[in-house]
Amino acid sequence: MSDSYLPRWRKVSATAGTVVAPDERLPWPQTAAMGVQHVIAMFGATVLAPILMGFNPNIAILMSGIGTLLFFFITGGRVPSYLGSSFAFIGVVIAASGYSGTGPNANLGVALGGIIACGAVYLLIGVLVAFTNERRTKAAPVRGLEGLEVEEVEQDVAVHWIERLMPPVVTGAVVAVIGLNLASVPIKNMAPTGFDTWMQAVTFLSVGLIAVYARGMAQRLLILMGLIAASLVYAVLTNGMGLGKPIDLGALAAAPWFGLPTFSKPVFEVNAMLLIAPVAIILVAENLGHLKAVGAMTGRDLNPMLGRAFIGDGVATMVSGAVGGTGVTTYAENIGVMAATKIYSTAIFVVAALIALVLGFSPKFGALVQAIPLPVMGGVSIVVFGLIAVAGAKIWVDNKVDFSQNKNLIVAAITLILGTGDFTLKFGQFALGGIGTATFGAILLYALLSRARD
Repeated sequence: MSDSYLPRWRKVSATAGTVVAPDERLPWPQTAAMGVQHVIAMFGATVLAPILMGFNPNIAILMSGIGTLLFFFITGGRVPSYLGSSFAFIGVVIAASGYSGTGPNANLGVALGGIIACGAVYLLIGVLVAFTNERRTKAAPVRGLEGLEVEEVEQDVAVHWIERLMPPVVTGAVVAVIGLNLASVPIKNMAPTGFDTWMQAVTFLSVGLIAVYARGMAQRLLILMGLIAASLVYAVLTNGMGLGKPIDLGALAAAPWFGLPTFSKPVFEVNAMLLIAPVAIILVAENLGHLKAVGAMTGRDLNPMLGRAFIGDGVATMVSGAVGGTGVTTYAENIGVMAATKIYSTAIFVVAALIALVLGFSPKFGALVQAIPLPVMGGVSIVVFGLIAVAGAKIWVDNKVDFSQNKNLIVAAITLILGTGDFTLKFGQFALGGIGTATFGAILLYALLSRARD
């Protein structure tokens, strides 16, 4: 990177197999094309999450663009990442707002207040990490078997204490709980008729077939492609054969191409804030993992940027919640695109963010999203929530968590049941349940059991 705060991208050729570093860029036409690809990669999840919570998808897309730009400036353009709607908020937002699963969320303001509180906690964690990282320490010299002094090893204090607080057995269990806790939403609330249930099955089968048999970009966009395929089947069966509620495109035809989205104001209710704020812990673990992945791919030590990355994500979440958007997080989908293309230029994410801003100001785009049939969204939700649950198990596998140790076994077992069963603890008028109980329970239980000898 250059000595300037923001990168001065060096132009490189666009030959096949070229590895493009964060402070480099392809010619602008190719950079723009890559930006479009990153928008496509984040699109399905960033739109799906707000729909599942009753949020305005236009606002979510708009704030994903603004959040990505904020992240870019706060990290000095040194961390290639896109910020999209976080699924970690779905369970607690539904619980805090009492959302039924269909239509706009009537208690949206209460959820927004909680999202802002979560962003504030995340921001404070980022400030603490940034301050701690300024005080990088060196391990004491160690003498080897031959009496020779081993070279001092520099350590990142912030990364060390975060990993001690949230080791893989904890983060894996919490991530798995997010998906399992949401399992009843699509099955109980998004299939009111028998026909709708069958359409959910058609939808997750479509996604599965595309995931296995498609190739190239179609396979990378398995959720979006499966949603389109299932919607076409739904249209044939309902609009064509009259078997269910037909798709109504009247609102889509009437919507203007460009217009100001409808913003919402937050309402700060203590119970909702206390319920949603703990999601910050999940976002910290998620962002830490993503930063490590990007650092490994680019061959650069991004640990010194950890505090700024947390601050950028926290600020973006607060700004999004302030106007009616979802909480945001760095996106694994876009990290996957980087891994496939070996193009890590942060210029691409500036382009992607600007494209998202344009989409956010298109009511016709919002009307198109709202026209998606409810059972199709339900089928997609089954896949997405299942993938989240499996992602938690993948954390265990990738980090080789040893379940022969009773400490790990008990932490994982109790956390899964607390979250899936919606175990609730009441403190006067305040109730902590589901994902919140599981998150705090996993951290505290691990800390308690770690005091014992293995």
